Amino acid sequence: MIQPLSIGSAVQPKLTDAKTIQQATPAELTQSFGQYLQTAIDQVSAQEKNVHKLNDKYLVGEVDVTKVLIASEQAQLSLQLTSQIRNKVVEAYQEMMRMQI
Repeated sequence: MIQPLSIGSAVQPKLTDAKTIQQATPAELTQSFGQYLQTAIDQVSAQEKNVHKLNDKYLVGEVDVTKVLIASEQAQLSLQLTSQIRNKVVEAYQEMMRMQI
């Protein structure tokens, strides 16, 4: 079954208390954020692959068209969300680059 992309299902950095946050280096935080993004992108990719599998099964007659449409729409929404997040990250980066120190 298709798993919707959710914030809770991705790898969360293990920063649970103030001491841990203070001891974490910027490199560790960057790595945790990178892992979080990679997990989210992998989930979107898995949804796309699942849509292709369901589409093939539909062509053979093993799956109902509604399941294919639902999976397709979920994958499309996840891809749109990923695209919008990327756009916001790029926009934030460009804004930081325009800042004068």
